[in-house]
Amino acid sequence: MARMVRCVVLAREAEGLDRPPWPGELGQRIFDHVSKEGWQRWLARQTMLINEYRLVAIEPEARRFLAAEMKKFLFGEGEGGGGQ
Repeated sequence: MARMVRCVVLAREAEGLDRPPWPGELGQRIFDHVSKEGWQRWLARQTMLINEYRLVAIEPEARRFLAAEMKKFLFGEGEGGGGQ
């Protein structure tokens, strides 16, 4: 049976990820609170951001920007955010 989580992106129960998609404590938090569908929504948003801002994902500044945007998208954190 699939592992279910209360997804903060979808605001409902959904199938959880198979493993943490990010290292460290943040990865565990994503694993615990974001579903497969919610993560796919983030990946689509990330692709849009990379294209829109013409980011080079291996550059440290771009990685920091994407990590901050990921926290905002998934958990509502950042400027004016609340979140899980």
